[in-house]
Amino acid sequence: MQAIVIHDAKDLRIEERESAAPGAGEVAIRLAAGGICGSDLHYYNHGGFGAIRLREPMILGHEVSGHITEIGAGVSGLEVGALVAVSPSRPCYGCGQCERGLHNHCENMRFYGSAMPFPHIQGAFRQSLVADARQCVLADGLSAGEAAVAEPLSVCIHAARRAGDLVGKKVLITGSGPIGTLCCIAARAAGATEIVVTDLADTALGFARSVGADQTINVGSDAAQLSAYAEGKGTFDVLFECSGSEAALAAAIPTLRPRAVVMQLGLGGDMTLPMMLITAKELDLRGSFRFHEEFETAVQMMQRGMADVKPLISHTFALKDAVEAFQMAGDRSQAMKAQISF
Repeated sequence: MQAIVIHDAKDLRIEERESAAPGAGEVAIRLAAGGICGSDLHYYNHGGFGAIRLREPMILGHEVSGHITEIGAGVSGLEVGALVAVSPSRPCYGCGQCERGLHNHCENMRFYGSAMPFPHIQGAFRQSLVADARQCVLADGLSAGEAAVAEPLSVCIHAARRAGDLVGKKVLITGSGPIGTLCCIAARAAGATEIVVTDLADTALGFARSVGADQTINVGSDAAQLSAYAEGKGTFDVLFECSGSEAALAAAIPTLRPRAVVMQLGLGGDMTLPMMLITAKELDLRGSFRFHEEFETAVQMMQRGMADVKPLISHTFALKDAVEAFQMAGDRSQAMKAQISF
């Protein structure tokens, strides 16, 4: 089978790898679609991010869907030919964090396409994938491309849960990339009544409007429009910070009302925070990292029409054009979610 392998920054190759047969509790999947994530782009453009660096060739990819081709012993509820969304979250279920129900903080997590441990955890951008049956969620009624968006949508559903009650709330989202736009969908589904999205790119903001943002603001060309929300000690009840930008966070905090919630999703590195203003406003600063049990919910939301992700799938490339796909995925003037068809 063919797989998409990163060797170093800008050194992406399509290579042959051995296929495997499913064991007990596993299924074999013929991959159908895979979405290129921000972390994939960090490996492609920079060979890693922060202190996490590539130390050996690694198959990329963790936003995938495919059709079951073979079923291992002891698997029920799945059948050959079925389209499934495949969760990349593979906790051990036995460590202290798993026993506390915090599976996204598993001490032995095997998350597809991660260079955090060594040897690296190989990813899912391969024509044939063997997965645990419990990673697979039936995606009847969805396209393969939609099913592959279940992973980033799960990230946003997890963040919405961490933010607390959103019914009737005014929400600000900084960063209109895939996570920011999907947070718009998740926040609306959770009951938010006003959603404002900011970014530096008009194309990205157009995608936010396509999924229901009430207002979008290009803070590069019209920062004063966001500043207006700071009047009267602030307007917004919840901030979803999805850019990982210190400047975006600093500009957003004055627009939050006292005792608002700052939900940090963006992973852009360490930031210097305006702690005095955070303290004086009694803001709640919360982190949100990955997901686990939300994955099935993400699939169900799409199936039931509660989350329409189709407008965000901007480009689809053949496997042989993987390098072109990665180049397009990093072009914010054109792309939102670039996917590879396997």
